[in-house]
Amino acid sequence: MNIKINNNAYWANPGETILQVAQREGIKIPTLCYIADLTPSGACRICMVELSSGQLVPSCAYPVSDGMEVLSNSKKVRRSRKSIIELLIANHPQDCLVCVRNGCCDLQDLAAEYGVRSYRYVGEKRSGKLDLASPAVERDPEKCILCGRCVRMCHEVQNVGAIDFVDRGFYSNVAPAMNRSLNTTACVYCGQCIVACPVGALREKSYLKQAWEAINDPDVHVIAQVAPAVRVAIGEEFGMAPGTITTGKIPAALRRIGVDEIFDTNFAADLTIMEEANELIDRLKNGGKLPMFTSCSPGWIKYVEHFYPELFDNISTCKSPQGMQGAMIKSYYAQKKGIDPAKIFVLSIMPCTAKKFEAGRPELSVTHTAPDVDVVISTREFARMMRLAGIDFTRMPDEGFDDPLGEATGAGALFGTSGGVMEAALRTAHFMITGKDMDRIDFTSIRGLEGVKESSIKIGNATLKVAAVSGLHNIDKFLEDVKSGKSEFHFIEVMACPGGCINGGGQPLPSSPEKIKKRMEAIYEVDRSLPKRCSHYNDSINALYDTFLGKPGGKKSHELLHTHYFKRESI
Repeated sequence: MNIKINNNAYWANPGETILQVAQREGIKIPTLCYIADLTPSGACRICMVELSSGQLVPSCAYPVSDGMEVLSNSKKVRRSRKSIIELLIANHPQDCLVCVRNGCCDLQDLAAEYGVRSYRYVGEKRSGKLDLASPAVERDPEKCILCGRCVRMCHEVQNVGAIDFVDRGFYSNVAPAMNRSLNTTACVYCGQCIVACPVGALREKSYLKQAWEAINDPDVHVIAQVAPAVRVAIGEEFGMAPGTITTGKIPAALRRIGVDEIFDTNFAADLTIMEEANELIDRLKNGGKLPMFTSCSPGWIKYVEHFYPELFDNISTCKSPQGMQGAMIKSYYAQKKGIDPAKIFVLSIMPCTAKKFEAGRPELSVTHTAPDVDVVISTREFARMMRLAGIDFTRMPDEGFDDPLGEATGAGALFGTSGGVMEAALRTAHFMITGKDMDRIDFTSIRGLEGVKESSIKIGNATLKVAAVSGLHNIDKFLEDVKSGKSEFHFIEVMACPGGCINGGGQPLPSSPEKIKKRMEAIYEVDRSLPKRCSHYNDSINALYDTFLGKPGGKKSHELLHTHYFKRESI
């Protein structure tokens, strides 16, 4: 079909909306409630355009028709958008200077773009109580603009439904049922609501104060660990192109901040692979529960604990890389260096808000009294820490991680993206079973940003059916098939966040499909660039087993590197 936008001719496909055509042609139309790939709601009306009839319609929800003529920037459109922005501001706190989203807020940007310089509308504002009880996600109802993006993300993308619209009219707000705290709901703390929120109504719980106190205490030995997805995203906070690999700059910045030692969480990812591949092989050979699901995503684990506790036996008992690294620091490393574990403070830098919750799980602690990971900060918080320390991240030299828990292979880096854990595990499982590496270790059939990727791989005389799933709404079919005994799979990787950790709830904002794709490509570049690309070739891992753990799946490994789960309420 042919349509006109602003008197210029464009082609369009049947079923497309005005917004989709405009975006494809580089015509900017502002949005607030719109989420790509979801059915538009047209709730906020900020994307209004004018038809040739003079009618204003929401471009996100209005389908094109042949011969349609549209104005996206007429006087009528501009006045309508400005009025909507002014009405939103009239019901919004005026605390931009101290808001966590200052400088990265869609409402703030729109107000500047449309020249809102005064308050035309003054009246009563909605009130609401801060919800600060959760260990990972905080809510500020007074900042909510009722765009509904967080609700749709929680229901339609993550399939959790921890929040929704409550009350009516002027008193409408977004909250858990009966205005409960997130801490008392089935929220899995994935943080995708934070990624979706255009303002500061949702934010991660910050632990920067505790981190600084430890760093400034001369009696505390501070050790930082850095997740794979952080190194391909942190540069965005400092104006670097999405997907810029900053592996060497991160330890350099942490040393200048005052951290004593910096270890790479990719080391623990390699360790996870050794344990997980061994566990998979044991299940295959000895009739264990299949399919085996991965366990490195804490949001996914909490989802199972709420909604599918009967499938615990199908979940790998391996701790996540963060948990394994913390356990090794406060046992193996402390013993090797002669440091009292009580004097060690483990600071995790993660792309994931659910890791904040995971760090506090007592069953993940070696002693079950003190945590193995003391504090988790997000990629965004790490950027704030560097700014506060006066560090120009872009000018940091490339420096290495510390030993002995800093060596990593390309397989460890793959944990940062959907399909990566599966690929890394299969590389090592193939070696453990056959005694040789795959002819081609790049397992491309499970790469990409699709929510579900299925494949088969031949290892020895067996053919394994595998899948990689990201975004929790994609996993229910697999879980229901397991419950009914219909599943044909042997191994399934699950990551709570769409696309995996590269799109975690703690990553730089705003997010976009283009940025996520660049981060994913960078993860695979990290893998290709390393001389060792399989976990079983990590010399430090092999030395760890030889001198401390014994063997993968052995008694000591189970004591330190494996865990258990428990049923939670599904409300």
